Amino acid sequence: MSGRRPLAALLLALLLLPVPARAAVAPPAVGARGAALMEAETGRLLFAQASDARLPMASTTKIMTALIALERCSVDEMVTVPREAYGVEGSSMYLNAGEELLLSDLLYGLMLVSGNDAAVAIACHVAGSVEAFAALMNERARELGCTDTHFVTPNGLPDDDHYTTAADLCRIACAAMQNEAFAALVGTTYHETSSGDKTRTLKNKNKVLWQYEGGCGVKTGYTDAAGRCLVFAAEREGTRLVGVVLNCPDMWNAAYALLDYGFAAYQTRLIVDAGACVGYAAVDGGVKNGLAIFTKQAILYPLQRDGGDEVAFRIDCADTLQAPVAAGQAAGTLTLLVNGREAASVPLVTEESVTAANVGFYLQRILHALSLIHI
Repeated sequence: MSGRRPLAALLLALLLLPVPARAAVAPPAVGARGAALMEAETGRLLFAQASDARLPMASTTKIMTALIALERCSVDEMVTVPREAYGVEGSSMYLNAGEELLLSDLLYGLMLVSGNDAAVAIACHVAGSVEAFAALMNERARELGCTDTHFVTPNGLPDDDHYTTAADLCRIACAAMQNEAFAALVGTTYHETSSGDKTRTLKNKNKVLWQYEGGCGVKTGYTDAAGRCLVFAAEREGTRLVGVVLNCPDMWNAAYALLDYGFAAYQTRLIVDAGACVGYAAVDGGVKNGLAIFTKQAILYPLQRDGGDEVAFRIDCADTLQAPVAAGQAAGTLTLLVNGREAASVPLVTEESVTAANVGFYLQRILHALSLIHI
């Protein structure tokens, strides 16, 4: 049988470190048709403005293109540029049909100079065709919980059925930035290719990398239909923020204002440490009647610096464990609730092992009890 147990007040006092409250920080005014800001590790939405509006996203599409390529291929693979990648309109690496390049060089061309031709070459290499690659993009979007996103092309050239939302694109970018190879790729300012018909010197178009302290990604975009789009990221004091502005004429200043707000208004805190004792569970049929239950992992979560978040915990665990019990055995879950919503959870495990009691154990207890009787 399972039950829910609230954490004791003493446990809350031990787990929540006091942080002096600051004055509330007002969110900025952003001139975008859609905008969102998230903490990258937890996905907590820190700012939203028409964040669920379906909009075209231009070359920020290439975040998903690069992520799928990195997840499915080795960057050392050689790619032969297909005929359909030659002369693609818009920004370009100026690839030649039949040219052979390392996938890594194509990815730099994709993300630094926004090569539409590189996107087509990558799509055909990974999936055999643009259409098949778009199906992979849509499948990956669904896996990330992006319910208002649909991809048709790997480069974001205009199509009425090619769209996303600021919130969905932020989720995609958060997932991509957790891929070390992707983060290194979009954090690169310059790259010189080492393959292909000629050496290409590629300079990143994303000014966030050198204009904003801690800037670390991710991608620009523009078409007449989408307007100016920017997905941006920065990291300070171990907190990484990822944001999106879609159809935003002043996208750079909007991005910096959102990042300033995020870092000023929120702080990632250690809520529960790994190995924290959250209580005790009874043991049935064992040589001990109970044992301590501990958190297997820590919980870190961004909270408002002004103390505006209401924090609570819920423990879901078995009322009684049946012997034998192994050390480190799963015993339940500790869930962090922020403003009444589930925010994070970690497994609970047993501190030690408890062997099952046998006939000899019970006989020994009887003999011990008899020895205490005075005749």
